Parts: sequence; structure tokens; C-alpha cells
Amino acid sequence: MPAREVHLHNAHPRLKLDRRAVVKVVHTLDAHFRYTDADLPLLTPAARKTAEARLAASSSTSSCATGKNALPPATPAGELSLAFLTDAALARIHDDFLDDPTTTDVITFEGNAQLESAGEICVSADTATAFASAHDRDFSEELTLYIVHGWLHLAGYDDLKPAKKRRMRAAESRAMDLLRVARAVPKFVLTPRRSR
Repeated sequence: MPAREVHLHNAHPRLKLDRRAVVKVVHTLDAHFRYTDADLPLLTPAARKTAEARLAASSSTSSCATGKNALPPATPAGELSLAFLTDAALARIHDDFLDDPTTTDVITFEGNAQLESAGEICVSADTATAFASAHDRDFSEELTLYIVHGWLHLAGYDDLKPAKKRRMRAAESRAMDLLRVARAVPKFVLTPRRSR
């Protein structure tokens, strides 16, 4: 199966990134991330249905057992859009689509299969740098985590209820470990603001 097309939009005036390295994040997750058995009951209904169908098909065509980490995620097929934004730009989107004018870290929009779109992930580089600085974390890791978070939403994870949020945090951790081992965490740089 060929790697999905990933469209990047860097609308942050101070964010520097390597486009190929960012695309590698999505391709690595698409190719190597797997659901665990504990994930399936907590997925969105559509993702659970797709995952269960894949599980049934794989168990009927293969003699090997389907255990932990055996099932690829039910991410939608099609191209994926990834937008890097400022806090102000993402807050406008947050307000326009979710009636909440506050800043946020990630907003994920589901795609449309008829348009061959997997969806769009919008992330705030400003929120990533502020959180990384306040919590002594690496900025590149934090911004990559936001991409992972959006990708997991497209794969059917939800974080609105405590049990689902715990599963999503565990999935984020597994995904970040996978990216580290694959040396697929891109280097992001947010240049300083120019003084006037």
C-alpha cells in the first residue's frame, strides 16, 4: 500500500520545519502504530466497527493469533492535511467551528471518503512552545505530540471521558516511543520575535 499524501501548511511566521521529516511522522504512524486489545472497546463506534471487521478478516485468513498490538489502526484512507498555526489563528478556528474562542493545542477535522480526504489536523506552535517552556519539555517533542494527538483522533481515539482519555494518553506514549525508535521526531525551530 503506497504512503498517503500529506499536505503541509505552515502558517506560523516564525516556525521552521523540514517538510519531509514532518511527513515521515504520519507515514511512520500509518505503517507501524497498532491498537492494543484494551483500545478497542473505547474507540469511537465507527473506528471500533472498522477495527473489528479487520480483526475478523485477519483471524479468518491467518492462522496466527491476533494478540496485543496485532491490529493496524482504522485511520481513514486518503490525503491528510496538517496545518501549523499561531495561537490566534487556531483560536479563531476554535471559535468558528466549536463556539469556543479560547486558545487550544490541537483541533482535528474528520475527512470525507468521497473526496478521498482522511482529515485535517491543526496545531498551535505557540501553545507547544509555551507548554514546553513551562514544563521543561523539548519543543520538537511537544509539537510532534500534537500531531500524534490529532492522528489518534482520526484513528478513532477520544479523550472526552476519563477512561478514554487514559487510553489516548497511553496510545500517545506508545506512538511517541515508536517515533523515537524510528528516529522520526522532526526538529522544529521557533525563531525569536524580532524586537522593535
